[in-house]
Amino acid sequence: METPKNSLSREYEKRLEQLSPFEIKNELIAMAEENARTSSATFLNAGRGNPNWIESDAREAFFLLGSFGIDECKRVRHEEPGIAGIPSRTGCAERFAEFLTANADRPGAVFLRKAWDYMVKKLGADPDGLAYEWAEGVIGDQYPTPPRILKYTEMAIRPYLAQELGNLAPGGGKELDLFAVEGGTAGMCYVFDSIQANHLVNRGDRIALMAPLFTPYIEIPKLDRFSFDVINVSANKVDENGYHYWQYPDSELDKLRDPAVKLVCLINPSNPPSYRLSDHDIDRLVDIVRNDNPNLLIISDDVYGTFAKDYRSLLYVLPQNTLSVYSFSKYFGATGWRLSVVAAAKDNIFDAMIARLSPGLKADLDKRYSSLTLDVQSLKFIDRMVADSRDVALNHTAGLSLPQQTQMSLFALKCLMDTDNVYKGKMQAMIAKRLKALWDNTGFELPFDPTRVGYYSEIDFMVWAKKIYGADFATWLAGAHNPLDVTLRLARETAVVVLNGSGFNGPEWSIRISEANLGSNEYVVIGKKIRQILDGYYAEYKQNTAGK
Repeated sequence: METPKNSLSREYEKRLEQLSPFEIKNELIAMAEENARTSSATFLNAGRGNPNWIESDAREAFFLLGSFGIDECKRVRHEEPGIAGIPSRTGCAERFAEFLTANADRPGAVFLRKAWDYMVKKLGADPDGLAYEWAEGVIGDQYPTPPRILKYTEMAIRPYLAQELGNLAPGGGKELDLFAVEGGTAGMCYVFDSIQANHLVNRGDRIALMAPLFTPYIEIPKLDRFSFDVINVSANKVDENGYHYWQYPDSELDKLRDPAVKLVCLINPSNPPSYRLSDHDIDRLVDIVRNDNPNLLIISDDVYGTFAKDYRSLLYVLPQNTLSVYSFSKYFGATGWRLSVVAAAKDNIFDAMIARLSPGLKADLDKRYSSLTLDVQSLKFIDRMVADSRDVALNHTAGLSLPQQTQMSLFALKCLMDTDNVYKGKMQAMIAKRLKALWDNTGFELPFDPTRVGYYSEIDFMVWAKKIYGADFATWLAGAHNPLDVTLRLARETAVVVLNGSGFNGPEWSIRISEANLGSNEYVVIGKKIRQILDGYYAEYKQNTAGK
């Protein structure tokens, strides 16, 4: 779409509104870069959730582990040009111990030894089995076996999820089955595909979206193959002063009491505006499931849970009803690694509902999965998801690559070994500092809220138009401009890129700012530019209403 050179016409803005915020972003970047080239402004892109940090310890351990893997391959066979064998299980643990001693001074050695000790002594891993999985994993010489997730990868990630997502019971996490997938986006796609393939939610069925939320959850249900009847459950609570606090009125949550609602999708903490579910809202959801809609399927995207204090995932509150999609991308600065898991309780209603299907639908599924097992009825939903991810016929080649699973397990071990939560404290403090820098410089008030996470901010321009300049100005603004005008002006006039909150099913005049990918000083600038746009609208209002 060609960007107008001299004006931001209402027609152009209306056409842009039909695009996903992530597609509009390309237009905004072009405008912002042009402004930066022709002015003294600095191009600042706060539209991306991709963090500007990485976790380095687990990466150093991974690359050192690569040296061990190569040594193991060359030990079996080594010839020119560059041909080696594959690792051998026998005696692998002893050789790994020797490798760690010989390479004690190399980056990653201390971490790798501690991770080894944690797996063997704390989690009970078989030494030869673990060393062999790591050697093969880092080399990537085989298909993933089992295809759902490697044995010791699952052993590490189960307690990691329990620790980070709010299950602190002794031995927490053992009650989960995990499917390692290519990032959270793949997890979303696989879940939607399999709930439909297994007749749990059929084309045209009613589902609910807890809004605002990440745009793929909005866009996927609209696809013709699903054509779901979508209702929104909106986090539109405001306090007595008119400020959003991004929780759900009981009247909104109570939409889920209707058994016609087969599925609900939520991001917790939200994206945007980055608040965890309140205890009240969690308790309300529990009441809804237990008393009115016991077969409600819940997809909980928990990617931002590690940035929240006192976090509880619905995976542990309503385990039988909930599938969790958890990604390592944000917390560890690893979006390019594509590391995620789908987690399901071993005892869940997905399996129970499949068992209750009609004989005809069961026969349909027997045919679909007959190449996998002689007893299709005993095939778990999560294993069906693995098969569906490769159109069933390629189930034997399904699964996340071995190097990805190895890096993922090392990330998990990083936090399991961090008993003082040093890493978590630094991540949360960094986000909090950036959040404060942004809001302090808008001049807008940010009341204390223990459920706020701060990875993103969602700023509703109409709230602050009324608060600062009055209801008459807000009425004028709504009539004089299109809501998308805010993001377009920020890009074109200040070289700042943010996303429109309306594209996330948020308030029409809201904008989403990521606190993940710029420094605190840059959020100072962005805060001032946001206020500059609001003040500019007010100057225009005074000029247009002078003397009236």
